[in-house]
Amino acid sequence: MIRSATVMLGLLVLLLASLGGCTPSPDTAAGAPIVLAASSLQESLEAAADAFAATGHARPVLSFAASSALARQIDSGAPADLFISADGDWMDHVAQRGLIDADTRTNLLGNTLVLIAPRDSTLRWSPGEDLSPVIGEGRIAMADPDSVPAGKYAKAALGSLNQWEAVQQKAVRAENVRAALAFVERGEAVAGLVYATDAAASAKVRVVATFPAASHPAIVYPVARLAASTKPEARAFEEFLRGPQGQVIFRRYGFTAP
Repeated sequence: MIRSATVMLGLLVLLLASLGGCTPSPDTAAGAPIVLAASSLQESLEAAADAFAATGHARPVLSFAASSALARQIDSGAPADLFISADGDWMDHVAQRGLIDADTRTNLLGNTLVLIAPRDSTLRWSPGEDLSPVIGEGRIAMADPDSVPAGKYAKAALGSLNQWEAVQQKAVRAENVRAALAFVERGEAVAGLVYATDAAASAKVRVVATFPAASHPAIVYPVARLAASTKPEARAFEEFLRGPQGQVIFRRYGFTAP
């Protein structure tokens, strides 16, 4: 109950900021850092926040969305302390605007791209085969390849395997990678392209194939403190995530070294 109220407070703060540039409440501003993080980090970062709080720190307020949406919130002045993007491009976007402390930027994690299908599906595919006939008249879900990191990685992988031109017309473009996962979970898409960690978080899907690492740019999650942040707890949480305790948690959820 306490966690739900805290998360809702963080989301309300971000919404108000994006609409009118409002400042955070005194309680939020005084202690807990606000963390804007890529959707694929949800379970692992919640666990990390719990572990951090268990050491006596204020539990961070976590807000999850596509990295593109979070970067635009930062552009709009949303009050936050840390940004964890699912690719370097959106971190570059805010860095070029002077909105992060460049000295704090580091690559935190890596991941793997996979093709998934509903748990009871009989779909089979390997990266050396044509994907379009396997999908047939169905749809394939992916995050928006024009802006969302997971979608950009997916498009690059399919392109390098000469599959993009045949598959793109069958694509359901989702607002983030978790929305793409949900399309497959509900059976609204016969397949989907998500991170391995997203597939592991769902009992309703199975991994059909893993894309070769060389088929797309390396999947990297950079983290940085925002230039406007003054909270000591933000620095402490970033150091925790980069340290042994944080990295053990991320490995447990399937993330790799960057």
